Amino acid sequence: MNASYLMTLGLALLLLANLGTKLWLATRQARHVAQHRQAVPSAFEHSITLDAHQKAADYTLAKSRLTVWDIALDALMLVGWTLLGGLDWLNRSLLDAMGPGMLQQLALVLSFVLIGGLLGLPLSLIQTFGVEQRFGFNKMTWGLWLSDLVKGVVLGLVLGLPLLWLILWLMAAGGSLWWLWAWVALVVFQVFVMWIAPNVIMPLFNKFTPLEDESLKQQVSELMARAGFTAQGFFVMDGSRRSAHSNAFFTGFGANKRVVFFDTLLKQLSPAEMRAVLAHELGHFKHRHVLKMMATSFIVTLLGLALLGWLSQQVWFFTGLGVTPQIALSVGDQAAALVSNDALALLLFMQVVPLASFFITPLSSSRSRRYEFEADAYAMQQTPARDLASALLKLYQDNASTLTPDPLYVAFYYSHPPASQRLARMAT
Repeated sequence: MNASYLMTLGLALLLLANLGTKLWLATRQARHVAQHRQAVPSAFEHSITLDAHQKAADYTLAKSRLTVWDIALDALMLVGWTLLGGLDWLNRSLLDAMGPGMLQQLALVLSFVLIGGLLGLPLSLIQTFGVEQRFGFNKMTWGLWLSDLVKGVVLGLVLGLPLLWLILWLMAAGGSLWWLWAWVALVVFQVFVMWIAPNVIMPLFNKFTPLEDESLKQQVSELMARAGFTAQGFFVMDGSRRSAHSNAFFTGFGANKRVVFFDTLLKQLSPAEMRAVLAHELGHFKHRHVLKMMATSFIVTLLGLALLGWLSQQVWFFTGLGVTPQIALSVGDQAAALVSNDALALLLFMQVVPLASFFITPLSSSRSRRYEFEADAYAMQQTPARDLASALLKLYQDNASTLTPDPLYVAFYYSHPPASQRLARMAT
């Protein structure tokens, strides 16, 4: 049994395990939510109406049905790109049209991304203009959707193409440690994007106006001073142009940090509740959650690039995934140099790694939920617990978050604890 066959077998088994687990979890979630749709949980019977509870259940079920289609599409695309030879065909077609070189490799990656985006577009539109529209959350017009799409594509090309070129160049010219230099480039790029996001990227999509409520600004400033947090300013984002969902967050890096409130949030919460929500966000800062997650991300990226550096030198990695490496092209009577596999290796790696990393999702989800509990605890030290509980209850209700998720689904996927768990801790 050769290595190429083992690679093919490994991909098939991983895909089946992935597909089976995702569908099983989605089915459990849908069944559990449907079974508890008829009655509000006792802990919420005096604060949540039956209509609101059933809306949240129906919204969850609608998203769950769409998730099943998304899972199936992802699996079909993976098989099509690899075992059915889609990526190999695309690579050969572009080689025939363009010849070998950096432009061909860039075109291969861009074509791959474009085809994947087009195939996933119908489900994305159904989510926005179907599910979100039906439950009253979508506020986006077709014109705004198209504008966002064009801006997103242009921004992706402006920021992504130079980075992609640099990574491919390092793979070809960086020697045996190219993956280390690529990692440095990715870290610098990520920090740079975080730094420019508040003033350059985000204003392309949303309007940010200074917070006008002087009383709230004063209260927020006092909270931030106690936490040792400094920001460039307080801003309100016109999130209501796109969605009725609400949020508050910190954005930026270093001196570019901003505090941002959705305009929908200001309408939904009282000043005391707003202060509690911001105290929760400050809890993430105080416990250095963002820095910890960034450090983990950087370490995982380094290990992943090191693995890619090794796999890109293994012929069986390509052949086992349906791709013929090192194609020799001829120009006239002269044989050209062997075609570089760098873009192919990158794309194959991007296809396979999520299959394996999916099974460690519960670990990252568990850590994220722990961070949320820590941020809640910090908020309750700074503001009355009842204000945070009241704010969270409103947010869960206004965002139609189900109060009865499947416990196993929660353990696997939820980055935030369910409302019942968070509110129970606030009541003690």
